[in-house]
Amino acid sequence: MNFICVSLFIGASWLASARADLTIVQKEEGVGPVSEVTMKIKGDKARVDVNPKMTAIIDGKTGEMINLMHDQKVVMRMSAEKMKAAMEMARQFSGKDEKKETGEKPKFASSGKKEVINGYDTEEYIYETPQFKASYWIASKYPDGAAILKQLQSVNPAIWRTSNTQMPDYRDFPGLPIKTVISSGGNQITTTLASVKQDRLSDDDFAVPKDYQEMKLPDMSGLQGASPKP
Repeated sequence: MNFICVSLFIGASWLASARADLTIVQKEEGVGPVSEVTMKIKGDKARVDVNPKMTAIIDGKTGEMINLMHDQKVVMRMSAEKMKAAMEMARQFSGKDEKKETGEKPKFASSGKKEVINGYDTEEYIYETPQFKASYWIASKYPDGAAILKQLQSVNPAIWRTSNTQMPDYRDFPGLPIKTVISSGGNQITTTLASVKQDRLSDDDFAVPKDYQEMKLPDMSGLQGASPKP
């Protein structure tokens, strides 16, 4: 899931204030060819165009994720409950130590390293879990950085924050991440901020095209608790 997710986080109390729409373009490299990932945020909805073939639309209120596969004109919907079940099943079959994963929340702390990235002074913050290690280069003085963080926080569904996903919360960030390096399973993905715009977005960007056919996902509830195969 492109570590999204982007990455996307926080509570309803931030939603009361009016704010501009947001478009973030990031350069991603490390697995496959260098690509651009575009995230659009309007209210409590986010659209992430991973590549020209795939789009994810996330509802910050309900936690639902909609995946659009453009070549096949197919849409797949995953409720917050189904996504939580999928995460639990993935942990069961990953062979990880459950006690280690469900313990104390990983620390998000500065490494003390500093670097100028794209003209901005940044400081490195480290976040490490049994599944991955992340390095966030954060600019505390990025223009409108606090407002941009609020918009990112608004599309973090509450059920994601309480489902032991081991993902960091933007509420912990002292500024806007300019570069993120995530290492997991022998792979490393580097994402660098390319541009940020606060132009008005159309509601159509967050709607499913009328000519797309829905594909039903299998019921994963029966698989939970199953014994992992060697």
